[in-house]
Amino acid sequence: MQIILLSNKNVSMLRENEVVMLLLGIGVMFLILLNTNHIKKIKSWKILTGSYYLLLSGWLFTVLEGFLLEQFLNLLEHICYAISAVLMIIWCRKSIAGAKEEEVA
Repeated sequence: MQIILLSNKNVSMLRENEVVMLLLGIGVMFLILLNTNHIKKIKSWKILTGSYYLLLSGWLFTVLEGFLLEQFLNLLEHICYAISAVLMIIWCRKSIAGAKEEEVA
């Protein structure tokens, strides 16, 4: 289902699934904040959480673009997704490299 927002010159759509995704993401963010001591035990945890927060920012920009600055927020959304993916790749590589080092030792 889509909610149609009428603005000056164009019609923007706010999809329910985008709002649900944002709300679920905010819930996970609170779980991360409540369990920071456990998360700090993960190798390169700052990269992993940074990747998640950028993903969450992308979801926020997705919802906000339905209300204002559509093209600018769309650009920010996709930049956040791209940087989040790069950080996730870096985190995976560091995790795999760390696991291999532990096997050798």
